[in-house]
Amino acid sequence: MRVSDLKSGLVSFGGAFVASLCCLLPLTVVLLGLGSGAFMATTMQFRPLFLPLGTLAVGSGYYLYFREKRRCKALGCRMAGSRLNLTLLIAASLMLVIEVLFVVFPEALWSLMMGG
Repeated sequence: MRVSDLKSGLVSFGGAFVASLCCLLPLTVVLLGLGSGAFMATTMQFRPLFLPLGTLAVGSGYYLYFREKRRCKALGCRMAGSRLNLTLLIAASLMLVIEVLFVVFPEALWSLMMGG
């Protein structure tokens, strides 16, 4: 399997990673004790840029996946890397949903994570 066979999965997962740069990744760094809240506050100011870019990339990943799937169905061939692509798409979608939840409901999720 070639890297180009995983284009849709890699595009969407990369986009979800970009979206996570404003909140999810810094939160993980803070929870692991590798950084401070100041790091998170600094990265959160880029949320208006990261979240739309991530959403666009995940949407593009789905478009590429279903376009390739339709092409392979028309040609009667087996889609290379379809299971891995689908796994990456689902993982990217979950990351993006969690990111959006952090943006929309920050207090509720923070108290849930802290056990209170």
